[in-house]
Amino acid sequence: MIKKHVTMSDIAKELGCSTVTVSKALGDKEGVGEQLRQRIKQKANDMGYRFGYSSKDAAGALTHNIGVLVAKRFISDASAFYWVVYRYIVELLQKQSYYGIMEVIPEGDERGGVMPSSVTGKKVDGVIVLGQFADGYVEKMLASDIPVVLLDFYSSRSDVETVLSDNFFGAYTLTNYLIDKGHRRIGFVGTITATSSIQDRYMGYYKSLLEHGISLRDDWVIGDRDADGLSYRTLRLPDEMPTAFVCNCDRIAHQLITQLKGMGYRIPEDISVVGYDNHIYSTISTPRITTMDVNSHRMSSEAVEIMVKKIRDSSYRCGRILVTGKLVERDSVKDLTQEK
Repeated sequence: MIKKHVTMSDIAKELGCSTVTVSKALGDKEGVGEQLRQRIKQKANDMGYRFGYSSKDAAGALTHNIGVLVAKRFISDASAFYWVVYRYIVELLQKQSYYGIMEVIPEGDERGGVMPSSVTGKKVDGVIVLGQFADGYVEKMLASDIPVVLLDFYSSRSDVETVLSDNFFGAYTLTNYLIDKGHRRIGFVGTITATSSIQDRYMGYYKSLLEHGISLRDDWVIGDRDADGLSYRTLRLPDEMPTAFVCNCDRIAHQLITQLKGMGYRIPEDISVVGYDNHIYSTISTPRITTMDVNSHRMSSEAVEIMVKKIRDSSYRCGRILVTGKLVERDSVKDLTQEK
């Protein structure tokens, strides 16, 4: 029989204390009484705990903390998509006896390549990076020599473990759906240079138009955010309107619907709107928004699983993992084929 690898969680259960306490004791860190520290070390030795299992320090002890890095511009809204993803990550890490610590990176730190103290001070065993960061910042993070997993974006580096929603195919599916409903005058809302996710969604939209012989109109590609990545409060809409819009996310779809209704348009009777993410905005909107569910829970689960494997085996590699979403039909699209 293969002997089970002993973890800090196993030691903690035996002694009736927390995994964090065990980690501190084995790493000779502050916050643990000397008597308890010696008991923990003795128990670890008796159970066959493998010191040197991690390269964290001479004792081989892990911090059992995982940094979750996100740019400040992506969580300016309290109900932002990445707050939901962060909650999933924390819950999944807890099941692995790890703790997720969010680090919000200001724009100035990203531009200046300033790493958070949790990374520079080796206070985390690895980092899950959310949203979008410049290649230079990712490079500096990788140079810190701790495991890194990118979640919901990718860099130009092909050797970084990455978990992505299949944004290209998702937007392609949404646009095909609109075309199947009889729409041929279709716009796109999203600043295509802002993030890799938006750019991939735009490309999926564009591919669908090409395959159906529909010309792309530049005036129907609407930017939705400024240089700081913050959404515009008012979208600059064209004088001649399409019959439908593909929006890069549900938040913008909700914003667009509100703006269109304020202009006197009826949704979907006059203009149809689809979103992306299956986030809260898709259900609080009136009408409720047809969207693409990105399965953020599975994406979070994949990222956590990869991170734990990388911590346990520094040679572990899996490349990029694509998570396919599914179309969620609601009330924001008019079927123009029924008018014929």
